[in-house]
Amino acid sequence: MEQFFFEVPGIARKSEAIAFIHEFHEFGSEINGTGGLHRYLDNYEGWLEKLNKDYSREPSEEKVPARTFFLIRANDNKIIGMINIRLALNERLRHYGGHIGYSIRPTERGKGYNKINLYLALKVCEQHGIESVFMDADLNNPASWRTMESLGGKRIREYYDDINAHCIVVDYCIDVKKALEEHSELESVILCQNVK
Repeated sequence: MEQFFFEVPGIARKSEAIAFIHEFHEFGSEINGTGGLHRYLDNYEGWLEKLNKDYSREPSEEKVPARTFFLIRANDNKIIGMINIRLALNERLRHYGGHIGYSIRPTERGKGYNKINLYLALKVCEQHGIESVFMDADLNNPASWRTMESLGGKRIREYYDDINAHCIVVDYCIDVKKALEEHSELESVILCQNVK
């Protein structure tokens, strides 16, 4: 059985993390949920410093505290995905962006891994006292919004966003406690860990 865990990014994954981003470029795929890693390919150490600042940041209308993780498949110790969890929302994120951005590497899509990615993120949200998670996705990205729905996400709005995405966007709300209780079968594929 495949098993997965979240890992706080560190220097040991430098070459693998850069290769992860290169795969998105090779496939012409949009990059989400990486905490800006794609802008730091020549300064991975600087990105790690940025992540530390992000985690300890005081919320403001400009920036909010956030946590970024690698989703690791334990069987081959490979980065399968990434996720960025905003631990507070400002006005901008309440309208667009929400609590979570995520991605699965192009060669590993269609295997249900992002559901595991989001489930682990909801566990982190619970640890931080976040009871309801707001997320959004482009309507033309059903893989993303179906992941939200698979964990009980309720569509609360659909609108044309002419400021950020320039397309139709769908907003979702996930009840964290309910999602974790109703999908506890996913615990069988998660290695024990204590990340916050």
